[in-house]
Amino acid sequence: MKILHADDHSLFREGLGFFLRLLDAQVVALEAGNFQATLDKLALESPVDLLLLDIKMPDVSGIELLRSIPNPPMVIFTTAYSEHAIEGFELDAIDYLLKPFSLTRFLKACNKAYEYYELKKNKNNDASGLSHVYIKSGYDQVRVELDSILYAEASGNYVVFMLEQQRIASRLTMNEAEALLPGKYFVRVHRSYIVSKKHIQKIDKKAIRVQQTEIPIGPAYMAEVEKIIR
Repeated sequence: MKILHADDHSLFREGLGFFLRLLDAQVVALEAGNFQATLDKLALESPVDLLLLDIKMPDVSGIELLRSIPNPPMVIFTTAYSEHAIEGFELDAIDYLLKPFSLTRFLKACNKAYEYYELKKNKNNDASGLSHVYIKSGYDQVRVELDSILYAEASGNYVVFMLEQQRIASRLTMNEAEALLPGKYFVRVHRSYIVSKKHIQKIDKKAIRVQQTEIPIGPAYMAEVEKIIR
């Protein structure tokens, strides 16, 4: 697992580097001190699996930086400011760490990211024979046939799975929903939408039609959409 931590304070990068060295021996830790260095490392070291990102950087904020990255990696925000937490989670952040944070709190966030990383890796390896998934709705685990899912849409703290005959709301992030749905059959087309490749009826420059629903295509996801029609 490759982790990049981006922060303009060298002492914090040094401390975070110490924390990262306590993780699994297979973790590759990288660091960057500003916007351009972060973009360069993301390009040169691709794929980066997890970005530990400060929000208040002198040139460009971490929020703006994340918005500028096509197909961004998992993100954990590290900041001294709590007011950006809602915006951070709207960008599908795995976690939001308020400085100064303890090693215990840091490890909890990294474990969450690692579980998602493993889930996504296993999903890609095992998707060929998969015909259904279980989606948690309230206290129930609902069995859902993959063929019946039209698309999934973010709605506040939930993801709503739109099926041919019903809709199921589950308390998930979009990253967790993306990990749940096999990439062989589904594609993320927007920060707020994942669609079934099977049910796509039309694709144009800005939107995808699934039955009677027009779903916007986010600029950062256009490359993934183009792979469908090649």
